[in-house]
Amino acid sequence: MELKSIQPAKSLTDFVESIWMLRNDSPEEKAIIVLPDGRFDIIFSAAAGEDFHATLRGLDTHPEQGVIPGNMTMFAVSFKLLAVEYLLDIKMASVLNEGQRLTDGFWNIGPADLADFESFCAKISETMSGLIKPDIDNRKKELFDLIYTSQGTLTVQELSDRVAWSRRQINRYFNEQFGISLKAYCNIFRFKASLQQIKEGRLFPELNYTDQNHFIKEVKRFSGVVPKELAKNQNGRFILLSELSQQ
Repeated sequence: MELKSIQPAKSLTDFVESIWMLRNDSPEEKAIIVLPDGRFDIIFSAAAGEDFHATLRGLDTHPEQGVIPGNMTMFAVSFKLLAVEYLLDIKMASVLNEGQRLTDGFWNIGPADLADFESFCAKISETMSGLIKPDIDNRKKELFDLIYTSQGTLTVQELSDRVAWSRRQINRYFNEQFGISLKAYCNIFRFKASLQQIKEGRLFPELNYTDQNHFIKEVKRFSGVVPKELAKNQNGRFILLSELSQQ
């Protein structure tokens, strides 16, 4: 398989985490495990014998087994949470752990756009830049910035105090927009942040986990395996670990 990931243009960094491609040139399907990563995706894909289509993928809260069909190409955008309200204007709660087919011609992307990744990136970046809404709520921007820069290690109370937004209001916003609480999201993001150290063989807590048992429990909760097995990534089945080497 070929995997490539690039960072977005500066004007999109508050909304887009990365633009990426995944291509399976083998006629054989590839078994993978999708890990929660704190982002949602719009994926454009086509495989031999299948129609081109676009899919919206919501946040994941648990590991999920899947397959990449043979001779499949996927070009995708992974979004930060601020994009839900200020770029797409949708609520993601209804697609938690789910995917949803998008209308044909979504964002004017078609099968021909899967021929060249650089051209795709340029085209979709221009489209997204034109969709950004003005007058972003500074509390929300600051809240997400704190979550990302702290790698999910700050408590809900600490986040609430820093952005002067009550815990109750924040959790109502998270549940209505994303389908999970702020604490649940921070736990997912902290797990994702731990993947780099696990990939490098550092199998101990580094991000404010209570102790080693808590670290192991959380890793197993979100990956289905203990840190030692996750680090091995046999047959490259944990696709998110493979992606880390591309960034």
